[in-house]
Amino acid sequence: MPRYSANLSMLYTEHDFLDRFAAAAADGFTGVEYLGPYDVPEADVADALSSAGLTQVLFNLPSGDWAGGERGIAALPGREEEFRDGVGAALRYAQALGCRQINCLCGKLPEGVARAEAEEVLVANLAHAAPRLAEAGIRLLVEPINSFDIPGFLLTRPDETLALFDRVGADNLWLQYDLYHMQRMQGELMATFERLQPRIAHVQIADNPGRHEPGTGEINYGYVLPRLDALGYEGWVGCEYVPAAGTSAGLTWRNDI
Repeated sequence: MPRYSANLSMLYTEHDFLDRFAAAAADGFTGVEYLGPYDVPEADVADALSSAGLTQVLFNLPSGDWAGGERGIAALPGREEEFRDGVGAALRYAQALGCRQINCLCGKLPEGVARAEAEEVLVANLAHAAPRLAEAGIRLLVEPINSFDIPGFLLTRPDETLALFDRVGADNLWLQYDLYHMQRMQGELMATFERLQPRIAHVQIADNPGRHEPGTGEINYGYVLPRLDALGYEGWVGCEYVPAAGTSAGLTWRNDI
């Protein structure tokens, strides 16, 4: 049976952020993740987490101006100092929350910037962040994202992400494997997972089309989720989907699959 983590940036959005922890626990989740906690003091987040009896599974490095359309700054020339400051902020929150995984969104290729230049910036930033997080016992994850939802996103496939890891040359780099994004980009979900499993630290799920609950679309989660167990995957499975008709009402998929 997978260990499910509720993504509080997409689930329970009818509640204020700090109230989502208790709501997730009431529905049987034992772990939580989200884009980032940085708008709330770490002590307040830690209190909500502890009161709900939850594990902090994952959150992202600061991702820039999200409301303005940025989806990560790790590959953006001229933002290196901001990225490094973000690594420090993420470390503070991770230590306060007992979090052992932090994800990096690399960002979109800026207009007028060559891909090779953006990749060099990303390599240098990951080379800075990976050992810093390793010293604190925290894994650094990188997530490929489909180019339909985020046109221009720099890394869209697992293999190109791993090739970039090899250029960085740091041990503490891991894949975040989102089945929704990978279905949109390439399919072959479990064959790819099995091939890359030693380098995958976290799995996320949603169905396609629509990015709703498992069981609402074309991905055969009745095969996928038992297969994760059969392959010995011991990490968390992050529920990062848009509820079709309310978070709690839609959770019947956990019993139906």
